[in-house]
Amino acid sequence: MSSVSVEQAVQLATPPVDANVPRDMTNSYALENAPPPRPASDNKDQKQPAMEENLSGFWAAFTGAQVLGVLVVVLVAIWTSSMGGGFAWRSNPGLEFNWHPLLMSVGFIFLYGNSIMIYRGLRDMRKQKLKLIHAGLPVLTLLCILIAQIAVFDSHNLATPPIPNLYSLHSWIGLGAIILYVLQWVMGLVVFLYPGASMAIRARLMSWHVFMGLTIFSLVIVASLTGLTEKAIFKLGFKYGDLPGEAFMINFIGISIVLFAATVFYITTNPKYKRYPRPEDGALLTKSSVSE
Repeated sequence: MSSVSVEQAVQLATPPVDANVPRDMTNSYALENAPPPRPASDNKDQKQPAMEENLSGFWAAFTGAQVLGVLVVVLVAIWTSSMGGGFAWRSNPGLEFNWHPLLMSVGFIFLYGNSIMIYRGLRDMRKQKLKLIHAGLPVLTLLCILIAQIAVFDSHNLATPPIPNLYSLHSWIGLGAIILYVLQWVMGLVVFLYPGASMAIRARLMSWHVFMGLTIFSLVIVASLTGLTEKAIFKLGFKYGDLPGEAFMINFIGISIVLFAATVFYITTNPKYKRYPRPEDGALLTKSSVSE
C-alpha cells in the first residue's frame, strides 16, 4: 500500500470548490450567518433626491417684467391719446393710426412676452393647462396684430395724398416678425399640442422652437424701436433734437420696451429658473403622448 503524504490527505479530504460559487459562499458558516437581503421597500432611501428648483431672485424678476410690460402699454396709451389726439377709425385716418402702436404693444410685446415666460411664471400649474395657455395667448396676440395692421394700412391708403406702404426698415422687420410668428404658432400647435408628433420629434424640435420664439421676440423689439424713431422723426422733425415732451415720452417708451425684453430674456434663458416636471402634470394631451 502506497504511502500518502499529509498534504495529499488534506487535498483528498477537502471537497471540490465550484468555480461558479463565490469563495465566501462555500463556507457553510458564512452562508448560515449571512445577513438577510434588504427588503425592496427599504431601497427607496437609496434613490437620488429630486432636483430642487433654485428660485432665488425669480419672483422679483418676474414681477419686474410684469410691471415693465404694463408700463409700456400705459405709456403708449398716454402717448397716443393725450399727445397723439386720441383714437378713431376710417373717418379719421390720422387718428386711426394710433391703434397700431397701442395694439402692437399690447399683443406683440406684452402678451407675447408673457407667452414666452408662461412655463416659468406659472410653474405650479399643470402642464396641460400651461400648454393651452401657451397656445391660446397667441390667438389674442394675432387678433391685436390683425386690427393694428388694418389700422396702419387704412391710415396710409386713406390719407390725402396716400402714403406708401411697406417701404421702411420698420415695416420690413415687422412684417417678417409677423410671418415668422404665425409659422411658429402653427408649428407649435401641430407638433406639441394636436395632433402632436412623436416624443423623439418633439425633443428634437423643442430647442428650435425656443430659439425661434426668442428670435421673433427680438425682431419685435427691433421693429418697435425703429417704429418709435420713425414716428418721432416724421412728427417732430428737427424739433426732436430739442427733446420736447413728446420726444421724451417716445424715448422713455423705448427704454421701457428694452428693459421689459431684457427681463423676459433673463427669465427664459436662466437655467436655474427652468420648470421641472410635477407629479400632478399627468398624461399629456395627445394620444401619441400618452403612448410614449
